[in-house]
Amino acid sequence: MTKKILSIQNISCETLGTLKELFKSEGYHIKNIQVPCEPVPKDAGEYLAVIILGGPMSVYDRLNHLEDEQLLIRDAIIKNIPLLGICLGSQLIAQATGGRVYKGAQKEIGWYKVNLTDDALKSLFKGAEHKQMKVFQWHGDTYDLPSGARVLAYSDLYPQAFRIGSAFGIQFHLEVSDKMIRRWTRVYKKELAEQHLKAEDLIPSAPNGTADDLFDKCKLVFYNFSRIISNTTSI
Repeated sequence: MTKKILSIQNISCETLGTLKELFKSEGYHIKNIQVPCEPVPKDAGEYLAVIILGGPMSVYDRLNHLEDEQLLIRDAIIKNIPLLGICLGSQLIAQATGGRVYKGAQKEIGWYKVNLTDDALKSLFKGAEHKQMKVFQWHGDTYDLPSGARVLAYSDLYPQAFRIGSAFGIQFHLEVSDKMIRRWTRVYKKELAEQHLKAEDLIPSAPNGTADDLFDKCKLVFYNFSRIISNTTSI
């Protein structure tokens, strides 16, 4: 059987990043679509897993393709298809399952510490050496989680990762490379200026974050998610 997964890209600059080669290294075939240029599939059952990536738009903008992504999320959970949502993707999962997404009191852009829960260490973050990790963030929206969701990570400000059914949502970005971050600082330079941030404050070579360390965390999450996929398909 072809190990086919679906990746939904909401803007050209926010890609699978380092996750792409990790999935390929495990023999997965990636079907990548970029919305709204391409339609969102209706049947999650055609794939072993679904990944929904980030973007600058908001869930409450009520864009047609975001509504379609929420329908796909619900279908994936009903069919027990492993689903990973990153940033906007996590917000879509929260909204699709009965939570509420809204503009946060403060944007998180740059390197921040998040705390892992015991549930995290039993699932998506199994094998993490510490219960606190430094990650890369770029979001202004946050969410109230739906009933039944288990918090996997949190910061001083917001919930940062959760699980509900077969779906995992992560607000932060483990998949970014040095190249991706540099590109984002150009694409979103207006937002940086509004937040009084400089591009050099965000690049991984700065003292407050390293690309290698982030990639190690990305590999950890990937291998745990891959095991979840394998366990699901073997049932």
